[in-house]
Order: sequence, then C-alpha cells, then structure tokens
Amino acid sequence: MPRLNLLPQRLPAALSDRLGRAIARTGLTPNMLSCIGLAGNVAAAVLVAQEALLWAAAVFLVFSVVDLFDGAVARATGRATPFGAVLDAVFDRISEGVLLAGVAVYFADRGENVQVGVTFAALLGSVSVSYLRARAEAEGLSMREGLFRRQERVALLTVGLLFDALTLVAWPLAVLTHLTVLQRFFMLARQRPESAAP
Repeated sequence: MPRLNLLPQRLPAALSDRLGRAIARTGLTPNMLSCIGLAGNVAAAVLVAQEALLWAAAVFLVFSVVDLFDGAVARATGRATPFGAVLDAVFDRISEGVLLAGVAVYFADRGENVQVGVTFAALLGSVSVSYLRARAEAEGLSMREGLFRRQERVALLTVGLLFDALTLVAWPLAVLTHLTVLQRFFMLARQRPESAAP
C-alpha cells in the first residue's frame, strides 16, 4: 500500500510555535492540556450516549483541538518530556475508546446491534493502528505514515456527530482503521534494519 496521509500530521512549525507560546502564557502546561482534552472527550462520550449528538460534536471537536496543542506547548516552551509524551499517548487512546464506547451505547439503546459490533470493530482497529506505531517506534523504526490515523478518525467522527450520521460513518471507520493496520504492517515489513532510527 502507498504511504498516504489524508490530513497533515501537525500544524506548520512557525504557527505551532506561536500558538504554543501563547497558550503557555496562560499558565497551562502540556500535561494540563492533556488532562483537559481527556475530560472533554469523556463529556462528549456521555453526550453521545444520551443522544445529544450536536452538543457532543461541539464538545468533541473543541476538546480534540485542545488536545492537539499539548505537544505545541511542550515544543515551544522546551518542556517536552518522555513522561508527557506517554501521558498524552495514553490519554489519546482512552479518549478515543471512551468516545467509541459512547457511540456503542447510542446504537445499543436504539437496538442497532449490528452497528454496536461495527463500532467495537472500529475501536479495535483504532487501538491497533496506534499500538502498531508505538511498538514499531519502540524498536527504532519509523511509523508515522498511515491512511487513517487519529486526526482522520477525529474528523470522520465529528462529521458523523454533526450530521446525525453515526450509522454511515461507523462502517468506513471500522474498515479504514483495519486497512491502516495492514498498511502499516506492509510498511514495517519493507523497512530494512539499516533504515531504523538511531
């Protein structure tokens, strides 16, 4: 499979640094932003389970954006640490898992059992995409590329919530996350030991 990214990995460095410094002046630390992002995503999941999809979309989008800025603040202020990077990664996985659990509850309450299964398949795929990258990078291999990474999943879920179209987005979410897992396995298999990062 080709190395294809639908959305950019992060904001341009100059813009990211300016935003990071501006946010840092408010007194918020990178780890605080990670915690705020997690809390907001949990709130969005509760709203989804209660079928308040428009409110859920707004909360999910806002706090997903907030969560993007923890890395920008860390880089702009020189406060990036291994602990902060791991905390952010773990909280990202929890945020996504909780949100998809809220989607599963939404479908279960409506008696849409097939969609419940599809949602759990999407959850498995999303966790696998992220875990594959983590394991590859732990072995010193590059694994940042992918068809359906976190930013693409956030964008698709936001569309589904905004337009009351969770049934429509659950299937592509499940299929594309698993295709991304396969894509990353192929990428991993093609990497030679000498291409590993030092």
